[in-house]
Amino acid sequence: MTTPVIRLVDEPLYVDVVDAGARVRDGADRAELGVAIQLSTEGLESYFFADWRPILFDLLVVAAAAEYCDAAKARSTVSWTRVFDVRVAVHDVKLWSSPPVKASLEEALTFLTGDNWTFSFSARRQSADSVRQASLHLPPAAKAIMPYSDGLDSRAVHALTAQAAGGAGLVRVRLGSVGFDEPQRQRRRAAFTLVPYKVKVPRRKESSARPRGFKFAVVTGVAAQLAGVARIVVTESGQGAFGPMMAVSGQIYPDYRVHPLFTARIEQLFEALVGSTARYEYPRLWSTKGETLAEAAALPNPPSWSDTRSCWQQSRHCSVDEHRRQCGICAACMLRRMSMFTAGLPEPADTYVWENLSAPSFEAGVAEGFTAITGALREHAIAGVLHMDHLADLATAPSAARAVRRIARETAEVLREEPIEVEGRLRSLLARHAAEWRRFLESLAPDSFVRGLAAVQP
Repeated sequence: MTTPVIRLVDEPLYVDVVDAGARVRDGADRAELGVAIQLSTEGLESYFFADWRPILFDLLVVAAAAEYCDAAKARSTVSWTRVFDVRVAVHDVKLWSSPPVKASLEEALTFLTGDNWTFSFSARRQSADSVRQASLHLPPAAKAIMPYSDGLDSRAVHALTAQAAGGAGLVRVRLGSVGFDEPQRQRRRAAFTLVPYKVKVPRRKESSARPRGFKFAVVTGVAAQLAGVARIVVTESGQGAFGPMMAVSGQIYPDYRVHPLFTARIEQLFEALVGSTARYEYPRLWSTKGETLAEAAALPNPPSWSDTRSCWQQSRHCSVDEHRRQCGICAACMLRRMSMFTAGLPEPADTYVWENLSAPSFEAGVAEGFTAITGALREHAIAGVLHMDHLADLATAPSAARAVRRIARETAEVLREEPIEVEGRLRSLLARHAAEWRRFLESLAPDSFVRGLAAVQP
């Protein structure tokens, strides 16, 4: 695998992640452990419940350092790429500075974010305190780790995987806030329930948050190491894995965060760092989200969808009568609504701020009492429709044939499968997405503002 060639047009941001009292390089931002990067005692206990692994602790700090850098430096209006020079205090400088570890770390982050990353390492002034060995619940025959959020795919794929395995050996790693589908007392006794660090930046200057993919890959990889399992089950369906990297607009760098091209690089990093790695599996890579939901809904004990969340918007932008809703118009919400429709799963209108997608205008579709209509939300609606359109267009557009073939070839390489077979699966996935999108548009009124924005027509 090769890292994309990135043209350097930016002044580097120098960041030193250090212990209290340690000096930093001239001109470097100070990101002090315990202040800018805060390790959660409770979160660490939910990970290091079996043994204290300084190398894995340091990897979490490195992930936090990447998150800090990303938030501290805005992208230029003329170029996506930024340049970071990061020094991190670690327990084993020799290991972290070795060419295989350093190169795999820099390649993974550069490939994921589209930025240029250079890492160096210094010795910690004192070893980090090992956490109290907590008594937590872990299945005695743990076989696989599943990164888990409160989204539709997580809920559906967990149900499908648990059904296939008889419910045994599947360990969930929480990627967001603690979910609603477990009793609080049980959550406190479970492993991997909290991301074990927080990052505080004096002023956040960037919102694209591409290193979140690295953060989530690291915490699931660390969990797999500590649980002693060899499999990580990725819950994303095909549109979520391929859409963000294929249906891009303007000068935005493709988003690979849940695609095998990125997780293969994470596997290389763990192999270089600890000598072994769990393999990422994508059981729903060639299924649409609607197909995944339909299969889960047909189970004898289907999951509940009412408390799942897909929306990208924050609560201050999407509340009605002081109750948080999903916006209903961003790309994530549009994919959700189309997929729920495809699976035949009804949702209450008040799930969304934009209750009525059949309304003749953007303003008329909003819930009564919502007054915070902004230009940014309108742009999200346009982008959401265009994202669905663009992905549908890739199924048949002659201009997209070369890109589809290239992505299929690269995907086949990391999956260790035949390129011609992978290309056929990818084209089939895109065609089924296009068919679902047309049926969804057809379900809306002829004068719907969504149909008016769409280039694809039923």
